[in-house]
Amino acid sequence: MAAHRKPKQRPYTGSAARTAATLAFAGAATAAALPGSAHADPAPTSAQVKAQVDRLYREAEAATEQYNGAREKAAATAKSVDALRDEAARRTERLNTAREALGSYAAAQYRSGGIDPAVQLALSSDPDQYLRRASYVERAGERRATEVRTVQRQVADVAQVRAEAADELTELASRQAALKKHKATVRTKLAEARQLLARLSPAERASYDASEGGRGSAHADRSAPRGSAQAPNARAAEAVAFAYTALGKPYVWGATGPSSFDCSGLTQAAYRSAGVSLPRTTYTQINAGRRVSQSELAPGDLVFFYSGVTHVGLYIGNGQMIHAPRPGAPVRVAPIDQMPFAGATRVA
Repeated sequence: MAAHRKPKQRPYTGSAARTAATLAFAGAATAAALPGSAHADPAPTSAQVKAQVDRLYREAEAATEQYNGAREKAAATAKSVDALRDEAARRTERLNTAREALGSYAAAQYRSGGIDPAVQLALSSDPDQYLRRASYVERAGERRATEVRTVQRQVADVAQVRAEAADELTELASRQAALKKHKATVRTKLAEARQLLARLSPAERASYDASEGGRGSAHADRSAPRGSAQAPNARAAEAVAFAYTALGKPYVWGATGPSSFDCSGLTQAAYRSAGVSLPRTTYTQINAGRRVSQSELAPGDLVFFYSGVTHVGLYIGNGQMIHAPRPGAPVRVAPIDQMPFAGATRVA
């Protein structure tokens, strides 16, 4: 019987070698994708989730302050546009009245035929009366020339006001675009934070909310004891009193009361109750009074946090403040040393 020998394998070369290599790589990639063939990234711990949520809330708060500033500027620009439109309408009405008066005068001149004054004098049966009338006509002509110049000036004024209104409308569109951008950023950050918080157990979520997400003590209710330190003046005392009445009210970004607040909305409302007008944002409020050091703090001072001055609270004494922390954490009392201190301002 003849022996059967296994054919000798020839090494792959050329296109055959490239095809074999491609199949080998594809097989390796498929194997890596199969369950159990590779280790998935471990799920983040609750501490990591909380840290990520804290970061997202800080970023959302920064975007909120940008939104607040853009909204304030957009409102001011819209008011300016309305004022310019009203002014243009008033000036146009005066212009039309002046034009009508000149039109009536011009029509009368046309009906008179525009006869040469020397001819009129020659034909007049009473030259003395004509000369008296001619002097009136001359003075009337001077008045008409003045009115013509007034109309010309009014035309230029109306054009200028309309041009200013057009510029303001362009600026308004820009501010509204910025407003939309900041609003989208806030919503995106808050949605990401909610998704992360959903990974926590009910107990972990309750613990996070009570601890303000790493921002201080457990939240205080309306019965929180008041500090013994005295406010430097009546307006600061009124602002502090208002802040106590706001304890427990929810944080809502962009809100200025009376039922909800964001951080700068709370401080603005507190001083508004005392008759003091504060600007809307943290980065403008810090310049709304006299800067004081942390060692000089007194009740009613505004205290600011983080390098971007993105958070503000109202100091109440004894190292404590009242502030609106973030979504899910209502207005509460907290120590000021739980966040990076950025500065303080005495308003009143």
